[in-house]
Amino acid sequence: MLYVIGLGLGDEKDITLRGLEAVKKCEKVFMEAYTSLLSFGLSDDGIATLENLYGKPITIADREMVEEKADEILSAARASDVAFLVVGDPFGATTHSDLVVRARELGIGVKVVHNASVMNAIGICGLQLYRYGETVSIPFFTDVWRPDSFYEKIQKNRELGLHTLCLLDIRVKEPSWESLSRGKKKYEPPRYMTINTAIEQLLEVLQKREGSAYDEDTDCVGFARVGSEDQKIVVGPMRQLLSVDFGSPLHCLVITGQTHPLEEEMLNIYRLNTNNDSGQKVKKSV
Repeated sequence: MLYVIGLGLGDEKDITLRGLEAVKKCEKVFMEAYTSLLSFGLSDDGIATLENLYGKPITIADREMVEEKADEILSAARASDVAFLVVGDPFGATTHSDLVVRARELGIGVKVVHNASVMNAIGICGLQLYRYGETVSIPFFTDVWRPDSFYEKIQKNRELGLHTLCLLDIRVKEPSWESLSRGKKKYEPPRYMTINTAIEQLLEVLQKREGSAYDEDTDCVGFARVGSEDQKIVVGPMRQLLSVDFGSPLHCLVITGQTHPLEEEMLNIYRLNTNNDSGQKVKKSV
């Protein structure tokens, strides 16, 4: 049996009881570590905390393992119960459908244990979840690669009065272009896009497109470490959010569409005060 288990967004305490019961009875435990991370990242202490809670070792499954060596996971699941842990919800921001499909094709049973995802946790800012349009991903720009296909999606959402969730790039154990061209993989240091970088890129694309999907005065919501005890939420125009220090990763950004008066009341709780640019740190209980 293959158990695909969501871990939630904060730390080791966010796994559900159903998920914890499943992990404890599995022979092997793999943890996906390239689409999102818990608050402690991939630190040895953080992983050790999980291993102590689960009572068994964890194998970190990076992009290379999941996309190129999934047979190792599936082979283990044919012989015994295997847990595949995913930060957030298994089918939230990034799905793992390919692994599930391949398991089914091999006659391996699959059970999914859901959990909180960034896709619903952003509701804390007060923007109603059913008023969101298509979610977009914003990748790191390079000297030779500056994709901007997300612009049309944001534009369409805004034309419909809908909000847009922007998921920001995470690069963990990514081979450098130079090493790939030489035929020998050399991995770059981990990088996590900040809200500040995302806005800089959004404004660069706006200037190139000479469009009007948004501008530096468009209200946005910046989220840092959503679901953690020290999560930070700040509302303000792009030009003001550019100067806010959101702290450590992970970050995401929402570009607002048309807002309802009740949404505005909630947004004002987190709105950037020009006399205090630090924004608000918000406990999960809020």
